[in-house]
Amino acid sequence: MSVAATLPTWNPLSMWYSDGWTVTKRNLIKIKRSPDMLVFAVIQPIMFVLLFSQVYAGAISVQGTDYVQFLMAGIFAQTVVFGSTFSGSAMAQDLKEGIIDRFRSLPMSSSAVLIGRTNSDLVLNTISMVIMMGTGLAVGWRVNSSAPEFLAGIGLLLLFSYAFSWVMALLGMSVKSPEVINNASFLILFPLTFVSNAFVPSDTLPTPLRIFAEWNPVSSLVQAARQLFGNEGTAPVPDIWTMQNPIATVLIGISVMLLVFVPLCIRKFASISSR
Repeated sequence: MSVAATLPTWNPLSMWYSDGWTVTKRNLIKIKRSPDMLVFAVIQPIMFVLLFSQVYAGAISVQGTDYVQFLMAGIFAQTVVFGSTFSGSAMAQDLKEGIIDRFRSLPMSSSAVLIGRTNSDLVLNTISMVIMMGTGLAVGWRVNSSAPEFLAGIGLLLLFSYAFSWVMALLGMSVKSPEVINNASFLILFPLTFVSNAFVPSDTLPTPLRIFAEWNPVSSLVQAARQLFGNEGTAPVPDIWTMQNPIATVLIGISVMLLVFVPLCIRKFASISSR
Protein backbone atom coordinates (compact mmCIF):
# COMPACT_ATOMS: atom_id res chain seq x y z
CA MET A 1 0.00 0.00 0.00
CA SER A 2 1.43 3.39 -0.97
CA VAL A 3 1.90 6.24 1.50
CA ALA A 4 -0.41 8.44 -0.54
CA ALA A 5 -3.21 5.91 -0.17
CA THR A 6 -3.01 6.08 3.62
CA LEU A 7 -3.19 9.89 3.85
CA PRO A 8 -6.59 11.36 4.73
CA THR A 9 -8.43 13.10 1.94
CA TRP A 10 -9.70 16.61 2.58
CA ASN A 11 -12.37 18.21 0.47
CA PRO A 12 -12.42 22.04 0.21
CA LEU A 13 -15.35 22.38 2.63
CA SER A 14 -13.72 20.33 5.37
CA MET A 15 -10.42 22.19 4.91
CA TRP A 16 -12.24 25.53 5.15
CA TYR A 17 -14.01 24.41 8.33
CA SER A 18 -10.76 23.08 9.85
CA ASP A 19 -8.86 26.27 9.03
CA GLY A 20 -11.60 28.49 10.43
CA TRP A 21 -11.87 26.46 13.62
CA THR A 22 -8.09 26.52 14.11
CA VAL A 23 -7.98 30.33 13.87
CA THR A 24 -11.03 30.60 16.14
CA LYS A 25 -9.26 28.53 18.80
CA ARG A 26 -6.16 30.68 18.44
CA ASN A 27 -8.18 33.83 19.14
CA LEU A 28 -10.06 32.27 22.06
CA ILE A 29 -6.76 31.19 23.64
CA LYS A 30 -5.63 34.82 23.41
CA ILE A 31 -8.73 35.87 25.38
CA LYS A 32 -8.05 33.15 27.96
CA ARG A 33 -4.48 34.37 28.38
CA SER A 34 -5.60 38.01 28.55
CA PRO A 35 -8.72 38.03 30.75
CA ASP A 36 -8.43 41.81 31.04
CA MET A 37 -9.80 41.92 27.47
CA LEU A 38 -13.07 40.42 28.69
CA VAL A 39 -13.12 42.52 31.85
CA PHE A 40 -12.84 45.80 29.98
CA ALA A 41 -15.36 44.59 27.38
CA VAL A 42 -18.09 44.40 30.04
CA ILE A 43 -17.11 47.20 32.41
CA GLN A 44 -18.35 49.97 30.13
CA PRO A 45 -21.87 48.47 29.60
CA ILE A 46 -22.16 47.78 33.34
CA MET A 47 -21.28 51.42 33.99
CA PHE A 48 -23.96 52.52 31.55
CA VAL A 49 -26.54 50.29 33.28
CA LEU A 50 -25.69 51.72 36.69
CA LEU A 51 -25.48 55.29 35.38
CA PHE A 52 -28.82 55.33 33.59
CA SER A 53 -30.76 53.05 35.95
CA GLN A 54 -29.53 54.52 39.23
CA VAL A 55 -28.54 58.11 38.41
CA TYR A 56 -30.69 59.25 35.48
CA ALA A 57 -33.75 57.01 35.85
CA GLY A 58 -35.51 59.49 38.14
CA ALA A 59 -35.14 62.25 35.57
CA ILE A 60 -36.12 60.20 32.49
CA SER A 61 -39.75 59.23 32.08
CA VAL A 62 -40.98 56.81 29.41
CA GLN A 63 -44.69 56.68 28.74
CA GLY A 64 -46.25 53.26 29.27
CA THR A 65 -43.30 51.41 30.83
CA ASP A 66 -40.72 51.44 33.59
CA TYR A 67 -37.44 53.03 32.52
CA VAL A 68 -35.26 50.08 33.57
CA GLN A 69 -37.37 47.75 31.39
CA PHE A 70 -37.05 50.27 28.55
CA LEU A 71 -33.31 50.74 29.09
CA MET A 72 -31.96 47.19 29.13
CA ALA A 73 -32.68 46.33 25.49
CA GLY A 74 -30.73 49.45 24.53
CA ILE A 75 -27.82 48.40 26.73
CA PHE A 76 -27.83 44.91 25.21
CA ALA A 77 -27.75 46.37 21.70
CA GLN A 78 -24.99 48.78 22.65
CA THR A 79 -22.98 45.93 24.20
CA VAL A 80 -23.05 43.71 21.11
CA VAL A 81 -22.37 46.61 18.72
CA PHE A 82 -19.41 47.86 20.76
CA GLY A 83 -18.20 44.27 21.18
CA SER A 84 -18.02 43.92 17.42
CA THR A 85 -15.16 46.43 17.33
CA PHE A 86 -12.75 43.74 18.56
CA SER A 87 -12.71 42.36 15.02
CA GLY A 88 -11.46 45.67 13.66
CA SER A 89 -8.85 46.34 16.33
CA ALA A 90 -7.56 42.74 16.27
CA MET A 91 -7.24 42.70 12.48
CA ALA A 92 -5.38 46.03 12.55
CA GLN A 93 -3.05 44.75 15.27
CA ASP A 94 -2.37 41.46 13.48
CA LEU A 95 -1.54 43.37 10.32
CA LYS A 96 0.91 45.57 12.19
CA GLU A 97 2.63 42.58 13.79
CA GLY A 98 2.89 40.70 10.48
CA ILE A 99 0.74 37.79 11.65
CA ILE A 100 -1.61 38.20 8.70
CA ASP A 101 1.32 37.77 6.30
CA ARG A 102 2.26 34.54 8.07
CA PHE A 103 -1.29 33.26 7.66
CA ARG A 104 -1.28 34.23 3.98
CA SER A 105 1.91 32.23 3.43
CA LEU A 106 0.24 29.06 4.73
CA PRO A 107 -1.82 26.66 2.56
CA MET A 108 -5.10 27.72 4.15
CA SER A 109 -8.36 29.29 3.07
CA SER A 110 -8.09 33.07 2.71
CA SER A 111 -11.38 33.49 4.58
CA ALA A 112 -10.34 31.31 7.54
CA VAL A 113 -8.64 34.19 9.35
CA LEU A 114 -11.73 36.34 9.00
CA ILE A 115 -14.06 33.51 10.01
CA GLY A 116 -11.94 32.78 13.06
CA ARG A 117 -11.80 36.45 14.02
CA THR A 118 -15.56 37.04 13.79
CA ASN A 119 -16.37 33.70 15.44
CA SER A 120 -14.21 34.48 18.46
CA ASP A 121 -15.87 37.88 18.78
CA LEU A 122 -19.24 36.13 18.76
CA VAL A 123 -18.09 34.02 21.72
CA LEU A 124 -16.87 37.15 23.52
CA ASN A 125 -20.19 38.90 22.87
CA THR A 126 -22.09 35.87 24.18
CA ILE A 127 -20.14 35.99 27.44
CA SER A 128 -20.73 39.75 27.68
CA MET A 129 -24.45 39.25 27.11
CA VAL A 130 -24.69 36.75 29.96
CA ILE A 131 -22.92 39.16 32.31
CA MET A 132 -25.07 42.07 31.18
CA MET A 133 -28.28 40.12 31.73
CA GLY A 134 -27.14 39.30 35.25
CA THR A 135 -26.50 43.00 35.82
CA GLY A 136 -29.93 43.84 34.43
CA LEU A 137 -31.63 41.37 36.76
CA ALA A 138 -29.76 42.95 39.67
CA VAL A 139 -31.20 46.41 38.92
CA GLY A 140 -34.77 45.19 38.37
CA TRP A 141 -34.97 44.17 34.72
CA ARG A 142 -37.27 41.24 34.01
CA VAL A 143 -38.19 39.13 30.98
CA ASN A 144 -41.95 39.19 30.38
CA SER A 145 -42.14 36.90 27.38
CA SER A 146 -41.99 33.18 26.66
CA ALA A 147 -38.78 31.15 26.66
CA PRO A 148 -38.72 30.81 22.83
CA GLU A 149 -39.14 34.58 22.44
CA PHE A 150 -36.41 35.22 24.99
CA LEU A 151 -34.00 32.90 23.17
CA ALA A 152 -34.97 34.48 19.84
CA GLY A 153 -34.13 37.89 21.28
CA ILE A 154 -30.68 36.71 22.36
CA GLY A 155 -30.12 35.05 18.99
CA LEU A 156 -31.11 38.20 17.10
CA LEU A 157 -28.73 40.36 19.15
CA LEU A 158 -25.82 37.96 18.65
CA LEU A 159 -26.53 37.48 14.95
CA PHE A 160 -26.52 41.25 14.47
CA SER A 161 -23.23 41.48 16.35
CA TYR A 162 -21.73 38.79 14.12
CA ALA A 163 -22.79 40.58 10.93
CA PHE A 164 -21.52 43.91 12.27
CA SER A 165 -18.17 42.28 13.09
CA TRP A 166 -17.57 41.94 9.35
CA VAL A 167 -18.12 45.68 8.95
CA MET A 168 -15.55 46.40 11.64
CA ALA A 169 -13.13 43.80 10.25
CA LEU A 170 -13.14 45.64 6.93
CA LEU A 171 -12.50 48.90 8.76
CA GLY A 172 -9.62 47.30 10.67
CA MET A 173 -8.00 46.20 7.43
CA SER A 174 -8.49 49.63 5.87
CA VAL A 175 -6.92 51.92 8.50
CA LYS A 176 -3.23 52.71 8.47
CA SER A 177 -2.48 51.60 12.03
CA PRO A 178 -4.18 50.02 15.09
CA GLU A 179 -4.06 53.39 16.85
CA VAL A 180 -6.50 54.80 14.30
CA ILE A 181 -9.18 52.13 14.69
CA ASN A 182 -10.59 53.43 17.98
CA ASN A 183 -11.21 56.91 16.58
CA ALA A 184 -12.51 55.56 13.28
CA SER A 185 -14.91 53.12 14.93
CA PHE A 186 -16.12 55.82 17.34
CA LEU A 187 -17.31 57.90 14.37
CA ILE A 188 -19.53 54.97 13.38
CA LEU A 189 -20.61 53.71 16.80
CA PHE A 190 -21.46 57.02 18.43
CA PRO A 191 -24.33 58.05 16.10
CA LEU A 192 -25.58 54.47 15.75
CA THR A 193 -25.93 53.87 19.49
CA PHE A 194 -26.69 57.29 20.93
CA VAL A 195 -28.84 58.77 18.15
CA SER A 196 -31.32 55.94 18.54
CA ASN A 197 -34.11 54.76 20.81
CA ALA A 198 -31.65 52.91 23.05
CA PHE A 199 -31.72 55.35 25.97
CA VAL A 200 -34.65 57.69 25.25
CA PRO A 201 -37.75 57.42 23.04
CA SER A 202 -36.97 58.64 19.53
CA ASP A 203 -40.01 60.98 19.53
CA THR A 204 -38.27 63.15 22.14
CA LEU A 205 -35.45 64.02 19.72
CA PRO A 206 -35.32 67.05 17.41
CA THR A 207 -36.85 66.29 14.00
CA PRO A 208 -33.63 65.59 12.02
CA LEU A 209 -32.28 63.33 14.79
CA ARG A 210 -35.69 61.67 15.22
CA ILE A 211 -35.82 60.74 11.54
CA PHE A 212 -32.28 59.36 11.71
CA ALA A 213 -33.12 57.41 14.88
CA GLU A 214 -36.27 55.89 13.39
CA TRP A 215 -34.32 54.55 10.39
CA ASN A 216 -31.23 53.65 12.40
CA PRO A 217 -30.68 49.83 12.30
CA VAL A 218 -29.67 49.88 15.97
CA SER A 219 -33.07 51.39 16.83
CA SER A 220 -34.74 48.48 15.04
CA LEU A 221 -32.50 46.05 16.96
CA VAL A 222 -33.43 47.70 20.26
CA GLN A 223 -37.14 47.68 19.41
CA ALA A 224 -36.96 44.02 18.37
CA ALA A 225 -35.22 43.10 21.63
CA ARG A 226 -37.85 44.96 23.67
CA GLN A 227 -40.57 43.14 21.78
CA LEU A 228 -39.02 39.70 22.18
CA PHE A 229 -38.17 40.24 25.86
CA GLY A 230 -41.65 41.60 26.60
CA ASN A 231 -40.36 45.01 27.70
CA GLU A 232 -42.48 47.22 25.42
CA GLY A 233 -45.29 47.87 27.90
CA THR A 234 -47.77 50.32 26.41
CA ALA A 235 -45.12 52.75 25.19
CA PRO A 236 -46.09 54.21 21.79
CA VAL A 237 -44.17 52.93 18.77
CA PRO A 238 -43.43 55.30 15.84
CA ASP A 239 -45.73 54.67 12.91
CA ILE A 240 -43.06 53.80 10.36
CA TRP A 241 -42.30 50.40 8.85
CA THR A 242 -38.92 49.89 10.51
CA MET A 243 -40.35 50.41 14.00
CA GLN A 244 -43.58 48.56 13.35
CA ASN A 245 -41.67 45.58 11.93
CA PRO A 246 -38.37 45.66 13.83
CA ILE A 247 -37.57 41.93 13.66
CA ALA A 248 -37.97 41.83 9.88
CA THR A 249 -35.94 45.05 9.59
CA VAL A 250 -33.07 43.58 11.63
CA LEU A 251 -33.07 40.34 9.65
CA ILE A 252 -32.92 42.33 6.39
CA GLY A 253 -30.07 44.43 7.81
CA ILE A 254 -28.14 41.34 8.88
CA SER A 255 -28.55 39.77 5.44
CA VAL A 256 -27.39 42.95 3.70
CA MET A 257 -24.32 43.30 5.95
CA LEU A 258 -23.28 39.69 5.38
CA LEU A 259 -23.91 39.77 1.63
CA VAL A 260 -21.99 43.02 1.20
CA PHE A 261 -19.20 42.94 3.76
CA VAL A 262 -18.16 39.27 3.76
CA PRO A 263 -17.06 39.39 0.09
CA LEU A 264 -15.50 42.84 0.62
CA CYS A 265 -13.52 41.56 3.60
CA ILE A 266 -12.28 38.50 1.74
CA ARG A 267 -11.25 40.64 -1.24
CA LYS A 268 -9.52 43.17 1.03
CA PHE A 269 -7.71 40.40 2.92
CA ALA A 270 -6.43 38.95 -0.34
CA SER A 271 -5.03 42.29 -1.46
CA ILE A 272 -3.42 43.70 1.68
CA SER A 273 0.30 43.64 2.27
CA SER A 274 2.48 44.02 5.32
CA ARG A 275 2.54 47.46 6.93
